[in-house]
Amino acid sequence: MKLISAINEEIRIIKERDPAIHSNMEAFLYPSFKVMLHYRLAHKLYLKGHYFWARYISQRAVRKTGIEIHPGAQIGKGLFIDHGNGVIIGETTIIGDNCTLYQGVTLGGTGKEHGKRHPTLGNNVMVSAGAKVLGSFSIGDNSKIGAGSVVLNEVPENSTVVGVPGRIVKRDNILVPQEEMNQVDLPDPVKEEICELQKSNQELIERVLELEKSIKELTR
Repeated sequence: MKLISAINEEIRIIKERDPAIHSNMEAFLYPSFKVMLHYRLAHKLYLKGHYFWARYISQRAVRKTGIEIHPGAQIGKGLFIDHGNGVIIGETTIIGDNCTLYQGVTLGGTGKEHGKRHPTLGNNVMVSAGAKVLGSFSIGDNSKIGAGSVVLNEVPENSTVVGVPGRIVKRDNILVPQEEMNQVDLPDPVKEEICELQKSNQELIERVLELEKSIKELTR
């Protein structure tokens, strides 16, 4: 019964988060479906100290899906991995409930830490395609990591991170429902700064033109 319940839950998550899935049967072909069932079994074996068999199962999942989840990772309810190829989740990673990861995401370490060396994601976190979150720190609840970002430091809840290295752009402290989270509607702080500079430059030009006009009138 537990297996059937797990299967139904994975089907529900996939159908809710991916509009390209039109039937329960299609969900069986989805990489996220396969890898999460493998992970749940591998994680149980890992907790019991059966490390070889846990890794054996997880490595079989890698070959089938292109998604590598270490069996030691702690993953909450409702994780959705969209497409998924190239996703890597390290051993001491902790992922909260209702998170979404896209293809090419790495939740990894820097190679310098011991013990807890991978990131902790809160609830309702979205990590966009190609983003890298490296190190032992937390990503707060309801936060978004923009596509291609490299995050190396703590991220407060209700925040958006973009760029390399990742820069935090605070948002209003309002819970963003999972169905409204996407990879497109993210702020671009570099673009915003350029726009501010262009605005300041235009104001300076207008002031110079006004001064030139005043000087001409005085010298007539």
